[in-house]
Amino acid sequence: MIVRFRLRRLGICVILTGIVILVAFPFYWMVASSLKSSVELTALPPIWVPRHVVWSAYQRIFQVIPFGRAMFNSFVVSTVSTLGILTTSTLAGYTFAKFTFRGKHLIFMAVLATMMIPSFVTIVPLYYMMNSLNLVNTFGGLILPNLASGFGIFLMRQFASGISNELIEAARMDGASEWQILVHVVVPLLKPAIAALGVFAFVFQWNRFLWPLTIVHSSNMDTVTLALNGLRSFTTSVSFTNVVMAGAAIGMIPSIIIFFWLQRFLVQGIAMTGIKG
Repeated sequence: MIVRFRLRRLGICVILTGIVILVAFPFYWMVASSLKSSVELTALPPIWVPRHVVWSAYQRIFQVIPFGRAMFNSFVVSTVSTLGILTTSTLAGYTFAKFTFRGKHLIFMAVLATMMIPSFVTIVPLYYMMNSLNLVNTFGGLILPNLASGFGIFLMRQFASGISNELIEAARMDGASEWQILVHVVVPLLKPAIAALGVFAFVFQWNRFLWPLTIVHSSNMDTVTLALNGLRSFTTSVSFTNVVMAGAAIGMIPSIIIFFWLQRFLVQGIAMTGIKG
């Protein structure tokens, strides 16, 4: 029985290890390729581990395209959009969860309906709206359509519904205003949910391609995804693959930092309902 249990555990470990390797290998190959020389990139059979680490690709990526400017643009757009999504989602989610008003369920259903609409369907009307506001090729045009999220509102509403009504009523009886209740009672209890939504929103905005491609008309407003798309001409030659891989590796760094920074909030207390009665 003990031998069977150990064999089962060993089998599970082997399977999980294989899955991890399959998932991580493309990222390893990207980083390894960015550190290879032109000779190693074209070698057959492929060289799995760089024999001579070359960092020149990381310098060249900033020379062939305005990658530094693109990183700055993406950071501004992703950060402001994420803060906007967190703010609107928390306010709307708390309102839908804890307040009663006419048309509440109809409005919430309309919010859920926005999650069913493919993003490319709204590209043309959004572009005309931004054009009428003179926001084409500006930070405002990149950010304004992304300040609210139907998924974010739904997520925060589900978590806020689990907060004890008695806890909120006790704060009201103590004389706290609705804003004080939101800031000092609700938001601390929603911290893990806010962290999760923050990670999802930032990564989504950082990797977004179609809307920036539509609204941006000059290279000085390019985001990281648009800048990397500009490297297509380098993919025609295998010897320049390290430059493309270096750009992709650098472009991943902010998302990885955000994930590990907020990871400690993601694993905070599982109980999201405040005081259970």
